[in-house]
Amino acid sequence: MAFSVSLIIILFVASVVASFIQRVSGFGFGIFIMTILPYVMPSYGESTTLSGLLALTQSLVVVVQMRQYLVLKRVIPMLVAFFITSYFAVGYVAKFDTVFFMHVLGVMLILLSIYFLFFSSRIHICQSVPMQMGMGSISGVMGGFFGMQGPPAVLYFVQSEPDKNYYAAQTQLYFVTGNIFMTVVRSQNGFLTPAVGEAWIFAIFGVALGTFIGTKVFNRISAGILRKVVYGYMAVSGVIALMK
Repeated sequence: MAFSVSLIIILFVASVVASFIQRVSGFGFGIFIMTILPYVMPSYGESTTLSGLLALTQSLVVVVQMRQYLVLKRVIPMLVAFFITSYFAVGYVAKFDTVFFMHVLGVMLILLSIYFLFFSSRIHICQSVPMQMGMGSISGVMGGFFGMQGPPAVLYFVQSEPDKNYYAAQTQLYFVTGNIFMTVVRSQNGFLTPAVGEAWIFAIFGVALGTFIGTKVFNRISAGILRKVVYGYMAVSGVIALMK
């Protein structure tokens, strides 16, 4: 696939915005960029593969930056559940009619964001293996089908981690590992194509710029504002899903 100048510009700008959103809120890369990539890439499967590769690259940078805040035991149970459910979900994505379920997902995201936005002060999610496994399972299904594994993990970590730095470290480690796994599975299903590799090269410069700007903003906001940003963008994500 030959990329025109206009498509390269679209890839770059979309990557800047998606990386900025991800760095500030801790999630949202796939949610935003998947509103654009299906119109740019040859197939939906290649779109989710490119989204995962770019998000993987962006999250890896953040993990390296915040490695002193990593606590592996808070992430591993979620990843185990994620691996299992996302493996089967990715295998069915080419046969899956996503429109109806995207609308259901959109409604759920909006309702969850409203609930947590207004009642988050009364909610405390404990760090427990059953909770991690449950959130990881839901995240795997959403990641495999929609390239949107973020919301369940974000809801768990933003409520259970002691501060914004631990929150950012755990979520990005989760996304790095999850996206590596899904990229392997997508490759086995034929979605890792030369077109994906070429698009990644064009888009990665946008990822670098968006991450740099987003880091500056993240370092200046408080934990309370961060939570409102997370819940607010989750509502926006729901609206985006309903528009598909």
